[in-house]
Amino acid sequence: MQSDDANSGTGTVEPNLGDNALAGRLSIDVPRHLASPLAPGLYLVATPIGNLADITLRALTTLARADVIYCEDTRHSRTLVAHFGIGRPLRPYHEHNAEEQRPRILADLGRGARIALISDAGTPLVSDPGYKLVRDCIEEGHAVIAVPGASAVMAAISVAGLPTDTFLFAGFLPPRSGARQSRIAELAATPATLVFFEAPTRVADTLADLSATLGNRPAAVARELTKLHETVARGSLRDLAERFTNHPQKGEMAIVVGPPTSGAVTDEGIAAALTEALAHMSLRDAAKAVADRLSVPKARVYDLGLKLKSDRPDDR
Repeated sequence: MQSDDANSGTGTVEPNLGDNALAGRLSIDVPRHLASPLAPGLYLVATPIGNLADITLRALTTLARADVIYCEDTRHSRTLVAHFGIGRPLRPYHEHNAEEQRPRILADLGRGARIALISDAGTPLVSDPGYKLVRDCIEEGHAVIAVPGASAVMAAISVAGLPTDTFLFAGFLPPRSGARQSRIAELAATPATLVFFEAPTRVADTLADLSATLGNRPAAVARELTKLHETVARGSLRDLAERFTNHPQKGEMAIVVGPPTSGAVTDEGIAAALTEALAHMSLRDAAKAVADRLSVPKARVYDLGLKLKSDRPDDR
């Protein structure tokens, strides 16, 4: 975890009266929350995705009053609780032990326990284990309470500069190119901005597959959000794929891709644009130019171009 403020300036900032008022307010609110009892139930507590200052007061006081905190990796989460002086026991809950731990958690909830669930970073259940536990808690009548906070999905889409009225979080794409392209093709017609998580070692290949399948849509790649070395690269999918090729990356990555154009591009529309372009370009160049102009996959344009050329008597 990174405790530095990624967006802070340099130099020393002198405290002012507003700072003193804030400190006084916190000195009242935090003890008041800590003194009030925490109701039994499962608490889904969002934790920082990099900057420790992003944790909420409610999250801190919930973790401090819980009987136990379940987390993906106790070694990782110990940094968080130690930083804030939270002395509650940590237990692992991850995809490899969930079947074993879930009955234990449900039994403890049945005895009135206050249990917190956190992920390594961000909001629990977003690309992390926990859905089955929440489902079983609801079925058994236990309270499930969200303690919202940091989310890499929301952070990425807020800074991407792409439409935010409708978006779809699609998680991690398959690691192999063939399966990845198939999954992207399933999402191609979705009328929404798409958000993906990706490993730094695969981001260039994924951008290339996104470009080949979705066309040259606008996109953004957010790296190390909220951390000291946060960066956001914006541009077309093709430009971003070229920019990241042969440039090894490190850190957590989120890819945001703009929605398809409002009007569906028909084969007839592509064919008309191709016929005009082929009058003074090679098929390869014409396919690229038309794909860029209409924001459609180059492979689709090229295939239509081959059909056009085969249908023209003078090209036989």
